[in-house]
Amino acid sequence: MDQRRFLSMLGLAVKAGKAVSGEFSTEKTVKEGRAKLVLIAGDSSENTKKKFSQMCEYYHVPFFIISDKEALGRAMGKEQRACLAVEDEGLANAIRGKM
Repeated sequence: MDQRRFLSMLGLAVKAGKAVSGEFSTEKTVKEGRAKLVLIAGDSSENTKKKFSQMCEYYHVPFFIISDKEALGRAMGKEQRACLAVEDEGLANAIRGKM
């Protein structure tokens, strides 16, 4: 995976307003059926990883455990983030293609 290109695609999704971050917003987006891809930071707690992986499996949303909280937050132009959801199918496919 070319991490720089992958993180730039995340930044593009954020600028387009097609990504949400944080546990509450990500969970809400998945449950409302708007999430096309969920990314979980590899250094999140085991409980967080389990919660979101099971939720994504239940709602049939693809998910990946990647990188760390700091890298996800920096890609979004924010502080550390444990998880985020991409709401646009095209951007989600492009991000998956970079992984």
